[in-house]
Parts: sequence; C-alpha cells; structure tokens
Amino acid sequence: MLGKRKLGTQGLEVSSLGLGCMGMSWAYGEPSDPESLATLHRAIELGVDFFDTAEVYGPYTNEELLGRGLAGKREQVFLATKFGFKIEGGKMAGLNSRPEHVHEVVEASLRRLGTDHIDLLYQHRVDKEVPIEDVVGAMAELVRQGKVRFLGLSEAGEQTIRRAHRVHPITALQSEYSLWERDLETTIIPTLRELGIGLVPFSPLGRGFLTGTVKRAEEHPANDYRRNDPRLQGANYDANQRLADVVKEIGKDKGASASQVALAWLLQRGDDMVPIPGTKRRSYLEENVAAASLKLTPEETARLDSLRVTGPRYAEAQQAMIDR
Repeated sequence: MLGKRKLGTQGLEVSSLGLGCMGMSWAYGEPSDPESLATLHRAIELGVDFFDTAEVYGPYTNEELLGRGLAGKREQVFLATKFGFKIEGGKMAGLNSRPEHVHEVVEASLRRLGTDHIDLLYQHRVDKEVPIEDVVGAMAELVRQGKVRFLGLSEAGEQTIRRAHRVHPITALQSEYSLWERDLETTIIPTLRELGIGLVPFSPLGRGFLTGTVKRAEEHPANDYRRNDPRLQGANYDANQRLADVVKEIGKDKGASASQVALAWLLQRGDDMVPIPGTKRRSYLEENVAAASLKLTPEETARLDSLRVTGPRYAEAQQAMIDR
C-alpha cells in the first residue's frame, strides 16, 4: 500500500502517488471505458486515493467516467478537477475564468462527478483577462458554501501564485515537472516552499517518453496529442532518446523499469510533491505504484540530475497559455 503525503499546509493528505485520468478519455488514442473503470478500482485497492480530472478532458466525458467509476466509493478518494477554458461545440475556444463562469462550471462538474463537493479545485490556466484576485475570490465563495474543500492553481507563475495566496490559501500548484521538464526549479518550487504550497507534477513520465516506448511524432495517430509534440520531432527526438536511454540503463541495473526510475527520482525531490502519472491500464498502474518503494543512490540521482531535454515543451499556441 502507498504511504501518505501532505499537500501544502492546509491539511490535505493524500497518497504519495495520484492518478491522472485525462488519458482515459482524451488526448492519447482511443478510450476503453471498461479497462479505465477497472483501473480506477484497482488504484483504490493499491492505496491510490487522489484522482485528477478536468471539465475539458473530453470535454466532460472524463468527469462523467469518474462519476460512474467512483459511485459508492466517493468517501475513499480525493477528487481534483479544474476549470478555466471556454468550451464551444465540444472544443476549447479560449480561456474563461470570470467569477460567474467559475460557479457555473463547478455546479456542472459536481453533477458529472456525482458528488456534493470537490476536494481540490484548480484554475486550469491563468486567464489574463480576469484578475486572479477575482478568480480566487469566486473559488473561496465555493469553499464557504461547502462545495469545494481546497484551492489550487495550474501552470501559474510566481507573482500570480503570491497574489492568489493573499486572497485565500492555495493548497497546491499543478504543473508539469519531471526529468522531461525542469523549468519549475529556479523560482516556482522555492516560492511554493516559502508559502507552504504543495506541488502536483503532471506528466511525470514525459507523456510516456521516459518509459522508453514513445514513437516519433509522425508515427502517432491523428487523435494522439503527441503527434504535434515538438520534443518528439526530428533532431529533438534523437537527442531526447539519449536521455531516455540513460533512464532505462539505470532501471536495468536496478531491476526496474524506466518509468519506475523516473517516478522514483521525482518522489525523492521532496515529500511536498505528489506526482499524478496517468494511465488507463491496470498493468501500467501497478508498475507506477511499485516505484514508490524504489530508492536511487546519490550517484544515480546525480546522473539523472545532469540530464536535460531538447526542444520546446509545447507548440507556440499552447506555450502562450503558460503563466511564466
């Protein structure tokens, strides 16, 4: 069984690894609801109690899936979901964090999730058209109403985090962080630790690249996000493959998989972090959970620390949504 970690200083305690649920419904190939539901149930059996979703995953279908899968099990888990996009015609059409929209979205998320409260509510992306003070003010109203327990931000920059935290305590920041993406280390992680905010790293396996199994961008199907990933294209792919080879080599020496090495590295960065590797298959879930018991030596850790990824993280339009 997984151990527990405290996310931030507001009293939220969850399993040391969570489960990112996006790929069960969206972005990575064809969904399989029966296997995804079985994976949710197996996660609970293994001690995973922190489940991450968002209204935009689908859109909407991922929240609906969790609502079905966690029926009768709600008290055993902590649910995190996110708002912040304008959704029109079943597609993202920009950002929207207007206070009235926040309330509308949360009511809809509660219905889809089949619950009367959300444990952790994030703003999915910072909306520069709406002052963060107004956004967090609306989120705080939901806390007072008992519809939300804890507040979070996703991909927010240092100043946004500080301004938000002055309005209402922020429990967690969700941002990409892994051997594949180290941008948080200079200013964001020190800011979080100063303020007592936990970190929830998403894509801790580099969208699968750190498992050593991801193909070049053009080899992925049209409905797979990775088809447009700059780090999987051309010379970037070749350079990054060398990074993945080092992770795999360390795993081979330890009798572990590359993904377990990548997760172990992240878990050892601090007990204020709860990674949420995503999967829709029980076999990968079980492999990921086993990473919690893997210990890296100082020499192995130093070797991994020295690795650097090649290429931009996102295409230009997506990168513009990151508050850095």
